[in-house]
Amino acid sequence: MSDEALATLETDCGDSLNAETFGQILEMDDDEDDREFSRNIVFDFLRQVETTFEQLDNQLAAKDLPELSSLGHFLKGSSATLGLDLMRNSCEKIQNYGRNKTGEEGQLDEPDNEICLKAIKAEVAKLKEELVKVKAAFEKFFRGSTGKGEE
Repeated sequence: MSDEALATLETDCGDSLNAETFGQILEMDDDEDDREFSRNIVFDFLRQVETTFEQLDNQLAAKDLPELSSLGHFLKGSSATLGLDLMRNSCEKIQNYGRNKTGEEGQLDEPDNEICLKAIKAEVAKLKEELVKVKAAFEKFFRGSTGKGEE
C-alpha cells in the first residue's frame, strides 16, 4: 500500500485521525499490501462501535448514567488505540457526564442528571457523525490493499 493511500486516509479523516498513532498499528502488519492485522483491528472496532451505539441508545432511554459512563470508558480505549482522537474525546466526555462530572478534565460536579443526560445525548450524536466519516475513510483505505475492505 502506498504512502499516497495513507495520505488520502489522513485527508479523508482530517482531525479525526491521529496519523502517528494509526501508523503504529500499520507497522504491525506482516504484509503491507494485505494489511490483514490492521484491517481486522479496524473492522472489529467498527462492528464494536455499532453494537455499543445500540447500548448507548438503550441506556440513554433508561437514564442509566453509571452504565453510560462505563460504555464511554469502553469506547474511549478502543478509539484511542486506533488514533481516533475526536471519538476518544467524545467518549471521555460521556464517561465523565455518566459520573455527573463536567469541565475539560471532568473535575466539576454536576448534580443534575438531566443536564448530564442531555450532554451525553449530544456527544453520542457527535460520535455517530464521526463514525460515518471514519468508516467511509477506512473502507476506502483498505480497498486499496489486496483485501476487499471489510471482511
